[in-house]
Amino acid sequence: MRFHDLDPDRPLVPVTLDGQPVDLPDGANLAAALLGAGIDRFRATPVLGAPRGPFCMMGACFDCLIEVDGVTRQACMVQVQAGLVLSRPAGQVGT
Repeated sequence: MRFHDLDPDRPLVPVTLDGQPVDLPDGANLAAALLGAGIDRFRATPVLGAPRGPFCMMGACFDCLIEVDGVTRQACMVQVQAGLVLSRPAGQVGT
């Protein structure tokens, strides 16, 4: 694993990503939590389909776009909470 949880005792909560269950740390930054879970492809570019994932981790670049409960958001600007329904936007790239 390339990423390590700095608070491994934090409780995990269930979310879904593209219909599959994933347990993520409650209250964590969504982009960081997904990276920690081994998910590094969040979307694909519209023209070439190139994979994209978090880059700046501060809301400036828009590379970490992901649908959160049906709304396209920057994953680095969302906090994990139980029951989130996540999906990769149209033109998605698998993990």
